[in-house]
Amino acid sequence: MHRIRCPFCGARDETEFAYRGDATKRRPPDDADEDAFFDYVYRRANPKDWHVEWWHHTGGCRRLVKVVRHTVTHEVHWTGWPDQPPSLPDGAP
Repeated sequence: MHRIRCPFCGARDETEFAYRGDATKRRPPDDADEDAFFDYVYRRANPKDWHVEWWHHTGGCRRLVKVVRHTVTHEVHWTGWPDQPPSLPDGAP
């Protein structure tokens, strides 16, 4: 099990959080074609490195948290609010 630091509640066990998805995907504009929305909803990369993700603190403050986590080691490098730019570790893609 890994620990995630909620910016509001502090460090908590991952069991208090629900994974919400890739935080690097951007919604296409309203006038985009169907293929753009298909890609947005269904196509996902499966990186083996540092990744920016959304986690929902369901067992605490119920806020959305942005997390930089390594997908192989599950090490959490950074957490912050949704409007904050993430801090990536040196050498991250």
